Amino acid sequence: MEKVLLSIDCGTQSLRALMFTDGGDLLDKEQIKYDPYFSKQPGWAEQDPEIFWRSVCEACSILKKRSPAFFQKIAGVGVTTQRASMINVDRAGNVLRPVIIWLDQRKAKPVYIPNPVVRLGLKIVGMDEPIAKTQTDGKCNWIMQQQPEIWKKTHKYLQVSGFLNHRLSGEFKDSVASQIGHIPFNYKKMQWAKPGDLPSRLFPVPMEKLPELVTPGHKIGSITPKAASETGILEGIPVIACGSDKGCETIGMGVLNQKMASLSFGTTATVQTTTRKYFEPLAFLPPYPAPIPGHYNPEVEILRGYWMITWFKNEFAHKEVALAEEKGVSPEEMLNHLLDEVPAGSMGLMVQPYWSPGLKEPVAKGAMIGFGDVHTRAHVYRAVIEGLAFGLLEGLEKMEKAGKTRVEKLAVSGGASQSDSICQISANIFNLPLVRGKTSETSGLGAAIVTSVGIGIYPTIPDAIQKMVSYAKVFKPEPDYVDIYRNLYERVYKKIYHALEPIYHEIREITGYPEKETY
Repeated sequence: MEKVLLSIDCGTQSLRALMFTDGGDLLDKEQIKYDPYFSKQPGWAEQDPEIFWRSVCEACSILKKRSPAFFQKIAGVGVTTQRASMINVDRAGNVLRPVIIWLDQRKAKPVYIPNPVVRLGLKIVGMDEPIAKTQTDGKCNWIMQQQPEIWKKTHKYLQVSGFLNHRLSGEFKDSVASQIGHIPFNYKKMQWAKPGDLPSRLFPVPMEKLPELVTPGHKIGSITPKAASETGILEGIPVIACGSDKGCETIGMGVLNQKMASLSFGTTATVQTTTRKYFEPLAFLPPYPAPIPGHYNPEVEILRGYWMITWFKNEFAHKEVALAEEKGVSPEEMLNHLLDEVPAGSMGLMVQPYWSPGLKEPVAKGAMIGFGDVHTRAHVYRAVIEGLAFGLLEGLEKMEKAGKTRVEKLAVSGGASQSDSICQISANIFNLPLVRGKTSETSGLGAAIVTSVGIGIYPTIPDAIQKMVSYAKVFKPEPDYVDIYRNLYERVYKKIYHALEPIYHEIREITGYPEKETY
């Protein structure tokens, strides 16, 4: 029988344990759901890290009981997790405080104040406020300032992946490709930043509090007796360094170079590609380390991306939710019917999906323009889906310009990608063929691909991708709709932010929202 690869995929709202063959087939999976966070104060988002480990143990125990023949064949374990959610642990790996997850909005006080000359230079290139925002977003800075006793006890400051890797192997080690967030990491050199480097000034975490970095596809350690007892995984099975959820999604969709890009239709919508060359997809924003050694994943993201489907469902789709419950299908499936009721372009209704300010657009707000008496809920929903695709297209064009390469094909993953209608609209807007994988568990598949290389099944990740990645459906652009989308994008969408930016500044000055970052 083929070897079995176990992927642990820990997200914001659930954890999945997935067993794949070395041919990329999903044998079985178990999903453990939990509340994404609890909030002690407005804007805070925290979670008990022990929920993540308990979910690993529960999911593995269920898989072992349900599919014992497969479970006993597990030859390697790989971990992929949400990004930018950091955990403080003591020397024994015990949790010292709840994890502050990536949705948290609390602010630290600035720890690095540039001198007047440097600050003037930053202001000229439009990076004065982003530099201030970046460090005040750093939760390590907040803990140092507000909970110094916790920081003093902290032996290691870990990503969720590093925390789970330690629970499995007993080693304080993590993948290079998982180091994405407000941490002192040198993205160009793919190593911890040296003291005095800008990342270390923005996030002054001592080197001894950081885990040892391991190249993706290399061994972190082995399943310990304690982990074997709690999870059921055989003692001694190797634990392999993988990468972040988005990075693993990208290779799980077979994106090996800049001729292809990965679209992630998740809570945060992203467009990402893979390259050996270091380039910044947006000025001063580095590409992330890829799960392929020596490669980068340039990325542009839309915060609160396909979360907007949830927003629409909660605010406007009570009828569809009730009908879905009655028919025993998902509400999203019922929402697809709304998309089919409305023509391409939503009769001129346009959405700019900046529901959360971005690092490069600190005053941005969401916008809906073009309302008329013909517009219904269905038009609003389709305009939201089209607006998200326009936003990702804009990000792709910036990446293509920075990387000096044209993308020829798209791959799609994430919850909303299961909608044929959303995929077809996206293919029409990008005017590119769009492929969807045979499995929706692309992040877990990506981790399995890296793990397969780590345990010697395949010599390289491209070899593993060739054997393990397959596509279920191709969405080709429909010529009848490409022109209207291209005209709306070029002549309307790309002008919305620049036209409204002065008004956004006025709104911010009057209301104080979004709060201006200062030193």
